[in-house]
Amino acid sequence: MRILFVGDEASLPAELSEFIADLGEEWHTTTVVDGHAAMAAVAASSLDAVIVSPYLPDMDATTLLGQIRTLRPETIRVALIDAQQGNRPPPARLIGIAHRFLPLPLAPEVLLEALSSLEELRELLDSPRLRDAIGRIEKLPSPPHLYMSLTRALERDDDADSNEVAKLVAADPAIAAKVLQLSNSAFFSSGRTISDLRTAVTRLGLSTLRDLVLASEVFSASTLSAAERNALQQRALLASRLAARLLPASSAELGSTAALLADIGLLLPGVRNERTEPAAAGTDDVRPGHAEAGAYLLGLWGLPMPIVEAVGFHLQPQRSNTRSFWVTGAVHVALALVNGEAVDEDYLQRANVLHKLPEWREHANALMGLSPAEA
Repeated sequence: MRILFVGDEASLPAELSEFIADLGEEWHTTTVVDGHAAMAAVAASSLDAVIVSPYLPDMDATTLLGQIRTLRPETIRVALIDAQQGNRPPPARLIGIAHRFLPLPLAPEVLLEALSSLEELRELLDSPRLRDAIGRIEKLPSPPHLYMSLTRALERDDDADSNEVAKLVAADPAIAAKVLQLSNSAFFSSGRTISDLRTAVTRLGLSTLRDLVLASEVFSASTLSAAERNALQQRALLASRLAARLLPASSAELGSTAALLADIGLLLPGVRNERTEPAAAGTDDVRPGHAEAGAYLLGLWGLPMPIVEAVGFHLQPQRSNTRSFWVTGAVHVALALVNGEAVDEDYLQRANVLHKLPEWREHANALMGLSPAEA
């Protein structure tokens, strides 16, 4: 891998710089101190990854990573976050641009683990076998245009008027009808019937509405029967709500969307359902698993990398690049509990959250309407 580090000695101290220099021939590394030098390096040659300090003398990290995204969209973008600022999440704009986040001060072993994981994820998304399998599908599901339009509208104006949002949804009558149907379903309705989109926007909130729009668009695929599609959608919506509850408010939307999309690979023809058909060594089955196929599809759509990674790794959360419990872990727990499957307790133990599992089970049972005796 070809890796560019952007930062001064405050973010990349001498001992870390020495470690970087000793990474070996497998990873070619370069270090520059400011954003303009970084852009010159990015323009001069293609890079696999850029790791950027939060403190640059000439521009902020978000601006630099945005420019890199425009010039080299294939480059993996990593933002360093100052851990001394407490547990505050990265800024929302940075979450939408950076693929990965690493803490400062940056320990060599954390950097090594992250680079190895980045390489693994790139191999997953760039797998020739996966590209060939997806390429043979005559018609891929279309990107969720209405969902993305809503997201762009809200990015432009955080206080977007509910009338404006309702008009966007109403432009697609089929999805508008589905949103109203779902908003009146048992686990979204508070008892009073929602009869118009403006009320749905006001009562549900913009984040939930976007999830309903996304579910309506994504699960309209014709590869499944109506019964299969509805069952998959209901499980996805339950998992989405549960995943949001397992994360802090700043990351709840990422977790909610990732859980909603976790099984999107099942909508693709010619994939293997990894829950019912686990990979078997020595077989001639070349079908991609639905988790990696779904992650590849979301990568084609350009969704944020935390969502792509969570979808790709939610059945094996130990493959996630972060040791802490974040989006991938929340999606794993939510899908396992909603589907009645085993949770990877070894992973939760390593992430220091195993003690929360009984509480999470209670949340899941409440969402699914199960009594303690039925759980």
